Amino acid sequence: MTGWLNVGIAALVVALVSPPLAGPDADDSLAAARERYAAAEYEDALQMLMRLETSDGNDARAAAQVRAYCLLALGRSGDAEEAIAVVVSADPFYRPSDADASPRVRAAFSDVRRRVLPALVQQQYATAKSKFDARDFVAARDGFTTVLRALADPDVADAASQPPLSDLAMLAGGFRDLSVTAATPPPINARPQPQAVTAGTLAAHIYTADDRQVTPPTAVKQPMPSFTLVGSPPPPGLLDLVIDEHGQVEQASMRTSITPRYDQLVVASAKDWRFAPALLDGRPVRYRKVVQITVQQ
Repeated sequence: MTGWLNVGIAALVVALVSPPLAGPDADDSLAAARERYAAAEYEDALQMLMRLETSDGNDARAAAQVRAYCLLALGRSGDAEEAIAVVVSADPFYRPSDADASPRVRAAFSDVRRRVLPALVQQQYATAKSKFDARDFVAARDGFTTVLRALADPDVADAASQPPLSDLAMLAGGFRDLSVTAATPPPINARPQPQAVTAGTLAAHIYTADDRQVTPPTAVKQPMPSFTLVGSPPPPGLLDLVIDEHGQVEQASMRTSITPRYDQLVVASAKDWRFAPALLDGRPVRYRKVVQITVQQ
C-alpha cells in the first residue's frame, strides 16, 4: 500500500520466503500451494512456498497468507504470527473474511494486527506529515485519511484511545482538513476579490469552510470526556464551535446530539480545547468549525 512503511517486512520476507529456485512460475506455485492447503497437505504447501519466487509485494503477501494458514493448521503459532505480520505490513487493512478463514485464523490475524498496527499508524502519520511539509497536499491528504481510517479499525480501538495514538487522531484530522483545503483551491473566477478590511472587521466576522481563502484552525489540545457504553454505540454527534483569533473556543453547542448527558460533558470539555487559529492572509481570524464526535466500543 503506497505510503505505508512496512515495519520489518524486508527481514520477514527473507526469513519466510527462501531464495527462488528453478521450478514453476510464481502464479502456478502459489495456486498449487493453495491446493495443497485445501487438501490438508500442509507440509507440501510449505515446501512449495519456500520455492515461490515473489516479484512484488502482492505475491509476498499472498504467499505469507497461505503460509500462515498452513502454520496455524500445524500448530506452529509463533511462525504463523511472523507470516501474518508480513501480510499486515503489506496491507494493514486486510483481514480474512468469514467465508475464507476459520474463527481461529481470524482471531490470530486480529491478535497480530493489534500488535503491529499502532507502529504502522505512527509511521504513516510521519510520512503524511513529511508530504504536508513538502507541500505535496494530495499525498498528505490521502496519508492522513489513511491514518484516520486505521485509527477507526476495531483492532486498534484500545491503542487509539490513549497516547500516542489519541493525540495523532486530533493532529491527523486537523492536517487532513488543511490538506484538503490546500489541495483543492477554488477556481480563479470564484476567488473573492481583495477587500479593504480593518482589524475590527476581521475580529467581528466568523469564517467557515465555505471561505476557501481561509486556512482552518487545527487542534492543539482536544481532550474528550469518558463515555460509559451500555449496549450498542450511539450514532456520531456533531459539535459546533466558534474558535477565536487566539485559538480558544468562544462558543460550543451540539448540532447533532449523542446523548443528552454526554452532550453536556462534550460542550463543557470543548471550552478547554485549544487550536492553532484560522488564518486569512496570515492573520488570525474567528472561525466556525464543525467536529464529528464518534463514540467507539
